[in-house]
Amino acid sequence: MKVVVSIGGSVLAPDLDADRVAAYADAIQSLDAQGHTLGTVVGGGPTARDYIGSARDLGANEIELDQLGIAVTRLNGRLLIAALDDRAAPTPAESYDEGREAIRRGDIPVLGGIVAAQTTDAVAAAFAEYVGADLLVYATSVPGVYDADPNEDDDATQFDELGADELVDVIADIEMDAGSSAPVDLLAAKIIQRSGIRTIVLDGTDPERVVRAVEDGEFEGSEILPEA
Repeated sequence: MKVVVSIGGSVLAPDLDADRVAAYADAIQSLDAQGHTLGTVVGGGPTARDYIGSARDLGANEIELDQLGIAVTRLNGRLLIAALDDRAAPTPAESYDEGREAIRRGDIPVLGGIVAAQTTDAVAAAFAEYVGADLLVYATSVPGVYDADPNEDDDATQFDELGADELVDVIADIEMDAGSSAPVDLLAAKIIQRSGIRTIVLDGTDPERVVRAVEDGEFEGSEILPEA
C-alpha cells in the first residue's frame, strides 16, 4: 500500500526531543519493512510559531512569515531524515516532483512546506494525490475531526467517520470563528474531497498509533471516506 503520513510539528518535535523523533523514525521504518511505499510530510509546530511571532513583531509581511515557516518545517524534516538514516532521501524535498522521484528511487521522501500560503496539511493532501496514494494519515495533536471547535464548545462531538464533502463543510464552519482550530485546513479538505483518497486523522502523540492504523486498520480518530 502507498501511504503518505503527515506528522504535525507539535507531534514530531514539540521541544526538539531526539527520542520523540527517533520513535517516529522507528514507526516509519516499521511500515517500510512491511513493504508499504511511504512518503512523509512534516510540520513546523511550536518552533515555527515562535519564529513567526518574532518576525511579525519585527515587521515581516505575511509572505515572509510563510517562507520562514517553510524553512522551519524543512529543519524538522532534517531531524526525521537523520533518524531514518539511509532509508530517507538525503534532504527534504522542495517540490512534489522531488518527492515523487525519491519514491521511484526506493527512498522515503520527507517534505516540509512547499510554497507560501499553503500549509503542510495541504502539502500532504496534494502530495498524496500527486503520487496516487492509497491512504493519507494525519498524525496531529488532536484526536480527530469534530462537528465544532472542541476548544470553544464543550458539546463538540468527534466523528468516527465522515464523507469528504462533509469534511469540507465542517472545516469551513470551524474556520469561520477567530481563534478556533481544526485538525486539517480548508484547502487540505478540498484536495481530499477532489482526490478521493481515504484519509485518517488521529492523535499522533504515540507513533505506534500510526503503525496500527496502517497495518491493522485499528485507530481511535476520524476516517474520511471518499464520496460515492
